[in-house]
Amino acid sequence: MINTIPEVNFEASPYYNPGLKNVVILATGGTIAGSGEAHKTLNYEPGALPVQDLLDSVPHLERLANCAGVQVSNLCSADITSEHWLTLATYINTLVLREDVHGFVITHGTDTLDETSYFLNLVIKTDKPVIITGSMRPATAISADGPLNLYQSVALAANPEASGQGVMVVFAEGIYSGRDVQKVNTFKANAFDERDFGCLGYMRDSHAFFYTRTLKRHTTATQFDVSVIQELPEVSVAYFHVDANPGILDYLATVSKGIVIAGAGGGIYSKPWIDKVGELKNNNIPVVRCSRISSGITLKDSYIDLSANSIPCNSLVPQKARILLSLALTQTTGYDEIAAMFNEY
Repeated sequence: MINTIPEVNFEASPYYNPGLKNVVILATGGTIAGSGEAHKTLNYEPGALPVQDLLDSVPHLERLANCAGVQVSNLCSADITSEHWLTLATYINTLVLREDVHGFVITHGTDTLDETSYFLNLVIKTDKPVIITGSMRPATAISADGPLNLYQSVALAANPEASGQGVMVVFAEGIYSGRDVQKVNTFKANAFDERDFGCLGYMRDSHAFFYTRTLKRHTTATQFDVSVIQELPEVSVAYFHVDANPGILDYLATVSKGIVIAGAGGGIYSKPWIDKVGELKNNNIPVVRCSRISSGITLKDSYIDLSANSIPCNSLVPQKARILLSLALTQTTGYDEIAAMFNEY
């Protein structure tokens, strides 16, 4: 785990303005820090540029806030691990105690950005703004989208209206909840959405316009405390399809403390899978039932849940249900207690 917290000195910047808010930029890599052949959007190296290069690429950023950069990692987001999550949470939960820190921006690769945003939404302990952003085009591409996303993220992190709204994602001029945001396109610049829930609001230049807010518990209202754990319990995701072999659940039970199933339709799976899930319950392996469909809700079903004792995920997608189940397992293996968490978070 973390032994030292990085030095953050806002006054070291030649642009320091005591009349502005102070924002910490936590860089983890990704496409926003990517570099490749000039003008092209493919075949680039993610996480090639340091955080200071990202800050220097944004014109007039010093007019929004005093920014101090911290290089947490510089990776493709497919290589982000729960250890990186715990590092980010530790940094934020420690730095937020400083009166001269007013907000945070995390730069991140887009492929697992939705997972990081939900994890932090559940474990950081502050009402100060925490914004995550990235880009779909590398910094060297024509019409790179990273500078605008970073500019608007810093503007939102310095905006008092963003306080108390949980972790948020700013992308392509949209403001999204860390719980519900999801990557919905593989290459377009407007690659993020909240599916059925729309967005929380819009960014136009440096101005935020909020229209809704999440009603689910987050940040200071959650029961999760990662300061007392060294690692997260392993939870795996099994994808159901026609002719899916239930034996995969046996294997996952040997390497996992809990399992999430991405089922068909409203989270349904075949009779052999239902029987296998019932066996896992007897072996104290909690199973959460999700849908492989990206929109809708998965609720308790008398046919599946009563016979196999699975836990419906509510509206979480499988990769986010995995995060909540892992955090739940740091506290309990009880089905009723875990089911209650999936309704609350």
